[in-house]
Amino acid sequence: MIEELLKDARSRMAKSVESTGGEFATFHTGRASPHLLDRIVVDYYGVETPLRQLANIAAPEARLLTLTPFDKGGMGAIEKAILESDVGLTPNNDGKLIRLPIPELNQERRREMVRVIHGVAEEGRIAIRNIRRDVMHDLRELKEEGEVGADDEHRAEGDLQKVTDDAVGRIDALMKAKEQEILEV
Repeated sequence: MIEELLKDARSRMAKSVESTGGEFATFHTGRASPHLLDRIVVDYYGVETPLRQLANIAAPEARLLTLTPFDKGGMGAIEKAILESDVGLTPNNDGKLIRLPIPELNQERRREMVRVIHGVAEEGRIAIRNIRRDVMHDLRELKEEGEVGADDEHRAEGDLQKVTDDAVGRIDALMKAKEQEILEV
């Protein structure tokens, strides 16, 4: 029973680390990447829709993204969503295609992005701590019901803390790598 709880915790924590890494991929470092637009949601005829579902996104050059909307009627909504987002890009619309030139990052914008990345990392660490809290609660319930002894519960809590520390360490490593990538001139 304890092993199942620890296995579930490892799995859920790995998903949290993976999700946090995915969030980091949405921050641009001066190079064009379609992932920059992953967090943008468009109000498409009254429905909040991810941008990826409304347009084909390509990076034909190192400093340019192009969006080809599947429905030309949604171009205005897509442009508005990009302008209102925190990606800091200005769309150019030619009627068929939306171009997003990627500007050079200045030092102030880099520092601002690092602050946001620290916030995303903290959200990931909170998610991992919440998983640990839930599993600790389950372990205590098993002990109170008499299904496991106090020694087994204590040992499992130690193992759970090691798993938690490992997951938090992976998030911190991802954060540091992304921070270096952003601050690199």
